[in-house]
Amino acid sequence: MSAFYRVGKVVAVPIARGLWRPTITGRHHIPRTGGVILASNHLSFIDSIAIPIAAPRPVSFLAKAEYWHGTGLKGTVERAFFTGSRAIPVDRHSARAAQESLDAALEVLRAGHAFGIYPEGTRSRDGRLYRGRTGVAWLALTAGVPVVPVGLVGTDKVQPVGSRLPSLAKVRVAFGAPIDPAPYAALPAGRARRDLTDEIMTAIAALSGQERADTYNDLPGDGAPIGL
Repeated sequence: MSAFYRVGKVVAVPIARGLWRPTITGRHHIPRTGGVILASNHLSFIDSIAIPIAAPRPVSFLAKAEYWHGTGLKGTVERAFFTGSRAIPVDRHSARAAQESLDAALEVLRAGHAFGIYPEGTRSRDGRLYRGRTGVAWLALTAGVPVVPVGLVGTDKVQPVGSRLPSLAKVRVAFGAPIDPAPYAALPAGRARRDLTDEIMTAIAALSGQERADTYNDLPGDGAPIGL
């Protein structure tokens, strides 16, 4: 854990708890060591802040590469924040952006760290939980690591899609029991990824209480891969 991360968490946690009054359950489900995937529903930009604040160990997320190239004070702050929080820069304009994102996440997991992912691919605009994309299962099966489902409630009220500034709202972060990918390893690759992803999404739905949607969530026009 970097010094920046430790200091940031010491400062951020009391502020976040005072503003958002988060209810956090299931922290004991997250292994304290070793590679692990935290797979969550996605409602707001602040989801990637809420999960690391609630988790008992550092969690890496993907972030657009532009955050590392900003100028002035804003650019300096963004660069320091995303570097210190172990965010992974991704070039969203690359033709191989999705696979490059998965490859970068795989390195994090094989190094024994925690990686956060949003299987829906992008934020839900209507509050429903959409069908999961199978990248999360590919990561779990390839790295041989467990998946901890995460259900977020209320983050869309803190910072709705399209809003620039956060608001006061109550947030709930629920971590579920780890899902072992090993039972799926003997299945044909495509079926293994699909079935494991469906189990993960069912667990997320149970934690978040969201209505399920039978379709994939459309990616935004900028083509952001797996949850940026």
